[in-house]
Amino acid sequence: MSRGHRFRRFRAVLRPAPGRKLPRELRVDRVGRLAAALAGGLEDPGFEILLRRIDGGPFLGGNQVEIYFEGRTAFAAMREAALAAQREILLESYIFKDDATGHLFLDGAKAAAARGIRVRVLADAMGSFATRAGFWREMESHGIEVHLFHPVFKQLWYQPFRDHRKILLVDREVAFTGGMNIGEEYGSPSPRPGQLWRDTHVRVIGPAAWEMTVVFSEGWKRAGGEPFELEPLPAGAADASGSRILVLDSRPHRGQAESAAALAAIAAACRQRLWITNAYFAPGRQAVRILEEAAARGVDVRLLLPGKTDVPVVRRAAHGYYGALLEGGVRIFEYQAAILHSKTLVADGLASVVGSTNLDFRSFLFNAECDLLILCPTTAATLEQAFHDDLEKSTEVHLADWRRRPFTEKLGDRAARWLSPVL
Repeated sequence: MSRGHRFRRFRAVLRPAPGRKLPRELRVDRVGRLAAALAGGLEDPGFEILLRRIDGGPFLGGNQVEIYFEGRTAFAAMREAALAAQREILLESYIFKDDATGHLFLDGAKAAAARGIRVRVLADAMGSFATRAGFWREMESHGIEVHLFHPVFKQLWYQPFRDHRKILLVDREVAFTGGMNIGEEYGSPSPRPGQLWRDTHVRVIGPAAWEMTVVFSEGWKRAGGEPFELEPLPAGAADASGSRILVLDSRPHRGQAESAAALAAIAAACRQRLWITNAYFAPGRQAVRILEEAAARGVDVRLLLPGKTDVPVVRRAAHGYYGALLEGGVRIFEYQAAILHSKTLVADGLASVVGSTNLDFRSFLFNAECDLLILCPTTAATLEQAFHDDLEKSTEVHLADWRRRPFTEKLGDRAARWLSPVL
């Protein structure tokens, strides 16, 4: 390592930068040509370079990754990390309920604030609409800083734009993100059979947590929070051994084109298998084409989608794409054991994506999102095993059966698909 690189630092700025225009050859409809041309696929050194060109941000090494597939274990790890906080806790959640699980997090935040830890909580006003005002007041009465993103009825022009991120940060060194909001459906202390949702969350210890603090600061300032200082990250810290992570974060007019292009690049570069789990699937024709092209190259493309859902119209919209996908060689499975809320991707036993982004118009047009693109065989193997386990609780959708559906069902699916851009 050169002396210059050893002392170089990453500035605490958003990547991609606001107002950045993605070069034409890197956009979602063209980047596949560059990715497909990589001789070594996802293992080609040029793949990481391509992703850095797309996002404008660095791959940060030196990270330890732990994956959670069940709310109680994820929430226990989150509370344990908060208990060990020395300086700061930052919590951002689309939904923060004032149920039993929400009160466990409230108690932990109050205890941290009582120890002199600075605690900041950011929740989306629409996602957390059912949460009582008294819950937020109780936080504030214990010295916790609270802001709601785009308050309902106060910022009418911005109501379509929501903060869909799920982030917990402790001392800017430990980070959690994924699909889990704060609520009993993910981790009830005493769940009934089939009550808990199936979701995926990830803990990261290392430099990626610093990058996610930059992401949190964006939503915090947008919600009216007082800006806070972030020290630069020594570049040498990102060169340590461990999982290499690119933080894919977006909000309206920043990062959405880059996130879509990064996913397209993975699909075009993979050679063996591309397995996607997604809760709300209404992707548009271009995404369908990308998956069809991967399947046409002989890639084992599988989609694990909800068999049960809390938003039936979105599931019907997903059905509107099934026919083309099945005809294109994509295998589709519907999860039956519980409501599926997970958002993950794993490709060729190397590249993984875990985060909050659904493959629908809302995530790529209206929401602030955060995902981690992880290059790590161990993490990929963990997600592949979970995918296998989930398939045992799923039903495969076959093309012949799909074509035999009643006409009225087909008509309803088509109507929901037409509505998918506004769902």
